[in-house]
Amino acid sequence: MIDSAATEHESSADENWPQLDSPQAWRWAKIRHVSGHLVECNGLQAPMGAMCEIETDDPEAPNVPAEVVAFSDQTLKLIPFSDTVGVSRESRIRLVNRRVGLPIGPHLLGRVIDPLGNPLDGQPLAHPRFTAHFFGRSIPALQRKPVKTPLDVGVRAINGVLTLAKGQRVGLIAGSGVGKSTLLGMMTQHTVADVVVLALVGERGREAGEFLAESLGPEGLRKAVVILATSDCASVMRRQAAEVAHLVAEYFRDQGNDVLLLCDSLTRIAHAQREIGLATGEPPTNKGYPPSVFSDLPKLIERGGPGDGEGSITSVYTVLSEHDEGMDPIVEVARASLDGQIMLSRELADSGVYPAINLRGSISRLASKVLGAHEIKMATDFRRLWSLYEANRDLIMVGAYEQGTDPELDTAIAIRPMMLEFLRQGADESCSMDQAIAAMSQIIARGQHGH
Repeated sequence: MIDSAATEHESSADENWPQLDSPQAWRWAKIRHVSGHLVECNGLQAPMGAMCEIETDDPEAPNVPAEVVAFSDQTLKLIPFSDTVGVSRESRIRLVNRRVGLPIGPHLLGRVIDPLGNPLDGQPLAHPRFTAHFFGRSIPALQRKPVKTPLDVGVRAINGVLTLAKGQRVGLIAGSGVGKSTLLGMMTQHTVADVVVLALVGERGREAGEFLAESLGPEGLRKAVVILATSDCASVMRRQAAEVAHLVAEYFRDQGNDVLLLCDSLTRIAHAQREIGLATGEPPTNKGYPPSVFSDLPKLIERGGPGDGEGSITSVYTVLSEHDEGMDPIVEVARASLDGQIMLSRELADSGVYPAINLRGSISRLASKVLGAHEIKMATDFRRLWSLYEANRDLIMVGAYEQGTDPELDTAIAIRPMMLEFLRQGADESCSMDQAIAAMSQIIARGQHGH
């Protein structure tokens, strides 16, 4: 599906993408004030989102890149992309680019980069002479193609019960330590999508390394682009990681590819925006989040979905729930903006069922649009029997339920072990959609024919 020749332009002059290293004779401005991670200066004309650089006292130290995040009167407010060690009252700031960008093309496949486009995997990053530079294209809602095709992600429970459509946007909601990263790795390795774009935002460095080496692996990385900003990165770097991931996904989508975009996590993107918003003077609201968080997240989510051509972006955003039941403002924003949710259960994880998908709390709102009548019936029956058991679990566990009282509940009790085995899947195991539907049909048939 990926045609390298089609992605290269025959002109090195790209009017839509300002070069990061283009020599521009912009004036320098003196630093006015530094507070925490916020740097202020006067006398510099630069728009919101512009890339600037700050001088340091050490002539051997590189200048510090920074992004314009706010302004008031004649004062520009910037947040650096790295530490401000070496920055002094005599340091100067200059405009580098009026818009932040990086070259995007097929050369990124199989690579791990930071939000500024620098390679993190120890190998030089080849930049083709003619690279398709890409800012992102907002597709009007009425110009998008309708969803009509399922996307096989290789995970039995999702393929069978929570089927995803090409162009769907879903949340993966759970507390910490219940297998989110493992599930993302499974989807990356086993999906039939043409390209996988993975954003790791605010991850601990050790866990990010383990995920890339163990959960993702060489096979998963081969058709993937990974954008990594660890927890020790500046807030603008973490926010930029999500932006770059969507830019990369949009580029491959517009080349006619089906893209699976995995963003881990939406919560940490919100945390980065909270730091930026509070630093620039926004008022704190719910849980300390400024208003910009609740306006920016839906904008980011809306960039996924089907395109106006043959390509699509199927987006999966992990959401960290502080209380496993999922009651926090970012979870609520995700539920309101996404086309479904996959809930992970700590109880299932503690009992050794991985991936620990709680079918009762999960839903795919577009499954009915891409499945046939038989597949819809199988998924509906499976969910109903699972939910029926869960609703009566306490009665069953204490022995208060008498067999024969409810024939359907009797069926749910009898096939419960088979349903748990259906959910359980090894990280290296792949299950197609046809295999998932066949397995569900077999389980339900056993229940209907005397268990």
